[in-house]
Amino acid sequence: MRETDIRVGIDIVDIARIDRRLREFPRLAGRLFTPEELEYAYSRPNPPEHLAARFAAKEATFKALGVGWPQLSWHQVEVRTKGHREPPQLRLTGRAAELAGECTPLVSLAHDGGIAIAEVLLIG
Repeated sequence: MRETDIRVGIDIVDIARIDRRLREFPRLAGRLFTPEELEYAYSRPNPPEHLAARFAAKEATFKALGVGWPQLSWHQVEVRTKGHREPPQLRLTGRAAELAGECTPLVSLAHDGGIAIAEVLLIG
């Protein structure tokens, strides 16, 4: 049996804090999130919850990769959701994809009680 490489990252985010920052700095949303992430979040009843969860996923991915911003772009880690009932998927591009190598990225997102959390596994 071959040993499997598993790298883990987890992050927790205060939803109100992300919401405040995005209101204070309107251009920040475009720097942190891809157009697809923004489109998905703004299609939901409470966009800040979904944006905070996606931000947590990006941070958790950086932790799993062992390197983060500014060495990696926020757009190199994208949370994709095909439908409201489908599980989210991570899409890594550029340097993030290079660092992940052959690993399969998995993500789990949750939000409740004013916080969002994401856990990322890189399995290879």
